[in-house]
Amino acid sequence: MISDEFIRTGDLQDIASYPAWAQDMVGSCADARERVANHALFHHMRDAELDASQASTFLVGVWPVIEQFPQYMAQNLLKVQFGRTRGHDEARRYLIRNIRVEQNHADHWLEWALASGVEREDLLHGEVPAETHALAHWCWHTCERDSLAAGMAATNYAIEGVTGDWSALVCSKTDYELSFDTSVRAKAMKWLKLHARYDDEHPWEALEIICKVMGSNPTVRGAALIRSRVITSYEYMRLTLDHCLEAQEVVSRPAPLISLADYAQERKRA
Repeated sequence: MISDEFIRTGDLQDIASYPAWAQDMVGSCADARERVANHALFHHMRDAELDASQASTFLVGVWPVIEQFPQYMAQNLLKVQFGRTRGHDEARRYLIRNIRVEQNHADHWLEWALASGVEREDLLHGEVPAETHALAHWCWHTCERDSLAAGMAATNYAIEGVTGDWSALVCSKTDYELSFDTSVRAKAMKWLKLHARYDDEHPWEALEIICKVMGSNPTVRGAALIRSRVITSYEYMRLTLDHCLEAQEVVSRPAPLISLADYAQERKRA
């Protein structure tokens, strides 16, 4: 009997080093990933063209995902069967190591928000738009309910991976960085610069673990599940970004005022 165990032999960050099913998954999700990585909101951010409403909606709206990311990994850690299931030993080390890293990232996001004029109380306790909160609910759902490989695919591979893409786009020019006062500039940019590194290995390490757990020849249903979780994360991220970009339009086009007399006439005609 031929073993379907996956053992990577090529470079960690070369998709050709991974099984055919994983290469197919990455290829079939590429367009959805690109819609997030190259979203208009990040082009406006890069060029320092976001208005206060858009920036605030983004920073407050995405905060639940940033705050809860260590908890998503903790949910996946609960599924690990150390020493008994392939890939689980590596998953255990990866998740434990990165939970602390993600906690530090939450601190950096807070500094970014404060430097952008968002009040601490609004970030930590303010109302989060349902359109952006959906991403956090999705991440919690898949990490709580799905398999270890599926939960990591949705979060550590998909979300962390594309976040590196769009962070690099924002940092590709200095306009946004220079828009912050020099007294807060370093703290404001720390989250972005940490995620903009082109050599970030975390998403690739997650993909390797997913492939170890799934093997080189998973069932059709198993491979489809991984693809579904990855592309769903991209789609929820895109919906979040669409809403944040539209925040400026909502603020700049207030509803026209109407007198009580006109309102009464409208009611009669209705």
